Amino acid sequence: MIPEPTATAASRPSEQNENSQDEANSSGAVNHSEDESGNENRQKSVRRRKRAHKGSENVKQKRAKAGCSGVRRAGGSPRKKRHVEAVTLFEVITMGRSAMQVVIDDWIEAYIRDRDSSLLDLISFFIQCSGCKGVVTAEMCQSKEDTDVMSKMVEEMDEVAGLQYKKFLAFPWILTVTWPMDTDSVEYPLIQSGPYGRWFHSEFCDFVSVLVAQCQHSVIFDSYLMNTLISLLTELSNSYIRAFRHTCTLAAVKLLSSLVGVALCLSVSIENSQKLYEVQKSKTMRQKSTLQLDRIQKTITELQEKRAEIESMMDIVFKGVFLKRYRDVLPEIRSICMEELGLWMKRYSSAFLNDSYLKYMGWMMHDKIPDVRLKCVLGLQGLYGDPLLLPKMDLFTSRFKDRMISMTLDKDNEVAVQTMKLLVLISRTSDDVLSPEDYKRLLQFVYSSQRPLAATAGELLYSRLLNTVAPASDTQDEMNEEETHKQQTFIKLKALLQFYQESELHKHVVYLVDSLWDCGGALLKDWPTLTSVLLQDPSSQSPGLTQAEQAVLVEVLVASVRQASEGPALAGRSGAKKVMSAREKKILVDDSAKLTEHLLTVLPKLLTKFSSSCDIVSSLMKIPQYFLTECPEAENTQAVSSLMTEIGAVLELHSDPAVLEAAARTYLSLCGEETAGCSTARAARDSLVQRWVDHLTALLGDSLKGDSLSSDKEKTGEILATLKKLRAFHNCHDLSRWNLFTLLSPLLSVESSQGGALPEVLSEVLQCLCYSMLWSLNTSSETLTSREKAASQRLQLRLFCERGHSCLSHSDQEVRQQAFLGICDVLTAHSYQLHVWDPTSFGPLLYTPSPKLQRALLNFVCVHVFVGPDCDSQGSVSENSEVERLEDLHKRRNLLAAYCKLIVHGVLEMSMAAEVFMYYRKYYNDFGDIIKETMYRTRQTDKIESARTLVLCLQQLFVRLKREQESGGRAHPGVQTFTSIKELARRFALTFGDLFKFRECVVMIHRNSIEFVFQEFSQTPDTPTPPYLSYLTILSEFSSKLLKPDKKTVLSYLQKHTAEHIINLREECWQPLIYYRASLLAVAEGEDAVSYVSSDRKPHMPNRSPFSKQKLEGGKSPCPSNPADSKDSKVHRSSFSPSHQEKTPDMDPFSVPVEPPAKRLNIEASVLSTGSEADEDTVEIEL
Repeated sequence: MIPEPTATAASRPSEQNENSQDEANSSGAVNHSEDESGNENRQKSVRRRKRAHKGSENVKQKRAKAGCSGVRRAGGSPRKKRHVEAVTLFEVITMGRSAMQVVIDDWIEAYIRDRDSSLLDLISFFIQCSGCKGVVTAEMCQSKEDTDVMSKMVEEMDEVAGLQYKKFLAFPWILTVTWPMDTDSVEYPLIQSGPYGRWFHSEFCDFVSVLVAQCQHSVIFDSYLMNTLISLLTELSNSYIRAFRHTCTLAAVKLLSSLVGVALCLSVSIENSQKLYEVQKSKTMRQKSTLQLDRIQKTITELQEKRAEIESMMDIVFKGVFLKRYRDVLPEIRSICMEELGLWMKRYSSAFLNDSYLKYMGWMMHDKIPDVRLKCVLGLQGLYGDPLLLPKMDLFTSRFKDRMISMTLDKDNEVAVQTMKLLVLISRTSDDVLSPEDYKRLLQFVYSSQRPLAATAGELLYSRLLNTVAPASDTQDEMNEEETHKQQTFIKLKALLQFYQESELHKHVVYLVDSLWDCGGALLKDWPTLTSVLLQDPSSQSPGLTQAEQAVLVEVLVASVRQASEGPALAGRSGAKKVMSAREKKILVDDSAKLTEHLLTVLPKLLTKFSSSCDIVSSLMKIPQYFLTECPEAENTQAVSSLMTEIGAVLELHSDPAVLEAAARTYLSLCGEETAGCSTARAARDSLVQRWVDHLTALLGDSLKGDSLSSDKEKTGEILATLKKLRAFHNCHDLSRWNLFTLLSPLLSVESSQGGALPEVLSEVLQCLCYSMLWSLNTSSETLTSREKAASQRLQLRLFCERGHSCLSHSDQEVRQQAFLGICDVLTAHSYQLHVWDPTSFGPLLYTPSPKLQRALLNFVCVHVFVGPDCDSQGSVSENSEVERLEDLHKRRNLLAAYCKLIVHGVLEMSMAAEVFMYYRKYYNDFGDIIKETMYRTRQTDKIESARTLVLCLQQLFVRLKREQESGGRAHPGVQTFTSIKELARRFALTFGDLFKFRECVVMIHRNSIEFVFQEFSQTPDTPTPPYLSYLTILSEFSSKLLKPDKKTVLSYLQKHTAEHIINLREECWQPLIYYRASLLAVAEGEDAVSYVSSDRKPHMPNRSPFSKQKLEGGKSPCPSNPADSKDSKVHRSSFSPSHQEKTPDMDPFSVPVEPPAKRLNIEASVLSTGSEADEDTVEIEL
């Protein structure tokens, strides 16, 4: 925050009257102190400071001497003046609007006495409000046309002195502002964040408004104050200094807005005077007074002259400030200009509302900043909302209508919403502006993902299509009120259904209802009329609805029930209120009670009428899920029984998955503990399940003989339909007491060669058995009361896994996938129960899947998940094939997620994830999020083991590539190129964000990889290099994640493995080693491995080694230097020299700063102690 100045001083002649033109060269200065306290502290001190009468007299004497140092701020009676201390105009902003009026009145009095001194106070005020803490110097000017004067108007900076200068003309003053150069980057008051910035903006605008309002009857027409003020603001608004330009542009446009108010007051006075003149003129000769008429005419002439003068001022400000700043580079300035322009055109339409001014509004609707476009739209809303102004908007509307319609697609949500509100306003006031094509385009926004935009479009739809009145008929007088309402509702519903069907956006009824909810809630919540229309039979007088319209109306009914019960929260739509008020919650409860009371009795009738339609029935059976659980009407046993009977009758007719899922969820809702009538619903559910189990037992008894399943097509269809019903209900309800596992498990052992079960039957059986095991594991704490029951549960788990394992090789893909998902889900649930098991009671026994099953699961993932073209290759496909591809991708993602959960929960070893991590880069767009989350979860469990898994993944890929190259055969699809493996390593390295947190992991990766390269390598003339030496190039991707001490330690560890081999750095075969060493030595910022590689191979420097860099940096180490350092560095260099073949012990001279005992790393002397003794001042990190 820039400190504000507290005092101003002007060195001026002690006495100067208004006519003293001879003293044209007299000058004044206003010094702005930099040692200011904050504005908040000043606000407190100004309010608290009081002084006695004697102090007031002293301030008056000081003010008489100082001239511009500050006017006395007081008002009212002299008694009040004694108790208010003198403050500057800038300080009055902190005192509120009431104090502002008093102080400005006092300033006007001071201006009448000495206008030059007071004007300097006002000039100082605007300079301070710009955040400037410099010096203002004022000189008198004789004439505006003086060429010497105009040539001095400059704005420059003095880099030597560190000051900036601005000299400009505010006639009759030549003002020079000097301030430090570094203040331009500091936040000035208008842009400061937080409450202070908003408060200052408001108070600053109020000051300008109050100043004009208090001066409008006095000094505003003296041709001196306003000329100087407008000249000042115009010059400062043209400054390249952002603070001056922003602050004074705001002041100028607010000044113009205040002048508009003055012009309006003058217009009202002129109108009243003209009326009075007409009244006096219409009087008889005896009553008429010529003197009074002349006086009124003179008053009218004076008022018109004043208004003309005010309009001249407005024109000067508009041309001098607005025309230069409405396209300013600063978005805030453009927003200010557009906001005020809309206000001028609305308030003073006679002068501003014409095409010459409207064009700026239309142009700026194309601005790239959303806030500028928003201000334009809001300004136009005010214009189109006034019917008296519409005739002047015709040309603008025809010119910019397309732009307004296109702005409904604005990337900024608020701009799009306000534009839609503007178009709704236009459609209400002008019917012929928007064409049918425009309406068709705009009404589609009811399906928008942004709820505010969709709700506004719903308001347009409701006002355009639904808010219609039925045409009068001869029989309408004979109808009662209820029939009339029903007919009106039917017409609206018919229009709504027609709009939805023409939109051709199926499965979007919930979004349409949500869009209309705010404006058409009364129509959508009229459930008695909706159900009566559905139950109405078509007749000659009333044709009713078609079957397609009935289906849509049922969806509208279900969507309205959901909206009334749960509120506007809708999946896929954002912008709704996340927290409801108490009033909104009460409305939800009342609506839920109303719909429960009505639909509980009507729903059975609807189910009976539409029982043959699968789609309609599946929608209707969702309605009980939204019933109010504690509603008294729900305790009506007869109504609940009737509903259960109808649902049961529907389930006997249909086995469609949608119908079964809706019925199962409805039973789950009605069978809850807190639901009224739950006992009736439970009895109906149990009876239904028992009937299905008995029927299935009888069918299997006739068809299942030994290891074969023999049944005709009809009987197989009955078995499949019953299994679907049991599977759907077992997903939501615990059916363990019917022992479905024992009943259905024999079906999995049926051999296909002996008449095996159909794939559809096997898929349903696998799902039923999976649900049975999940319910058994979920209720373990209640059902496992002895060890025998726990052993029986583990036996069932083993049996399910074995049978599922056999199904993994089934010929049908659906069966294979269901078996895989079932095994993964059951094993994950079993692992979870082991973690949450209470040791004080019986729980599930430990079960570990066999190695054969683990390999089968891994092989299934590799074969069925990572297949087909990866996501990076984009081909031109048709719409149908694209939909199929997305569905297949969704299934494969589920398979991969199920397998990764086994690794995360510890069912499988973490090393089993190496095969999955191999495809992280290749299938990043398809499965990258799943694999990355698996890395994150495994790293939380054991970060060292997770890092080993990454190393194992890279090593396996590298070995496969090496074998493929050695074999010389055709490239295998599962083998990745060297570049791909290196890129995969780079992406793995990026997952190690916190270098300190994963320090041990990265060091372990380097240690493991070095051992992998040099393990069991014996140098011979035929094999001069290790076979896996090029793997070091891949390993170098992790070098950037090493801390500087760890790089030195790893380098020493590398030297231990290379010391016993003859290495020629000039040979091409050792390039991977050179590259890896260079990556470890690249510790300086901005250096990379390539630069070190090039330095190693410079000609005429055969003994040059990257360790010379290490030696130099060793001198900077915090450890004390000793002769051993230089000796060790020589040993390091000689060990890599081609002429040095003797094995020498090397020591690790590098150290890690000693940590506290609680955080100290263990020392592995066998790995790091490469010499006989270690330095006493070093701590070795465990590798």
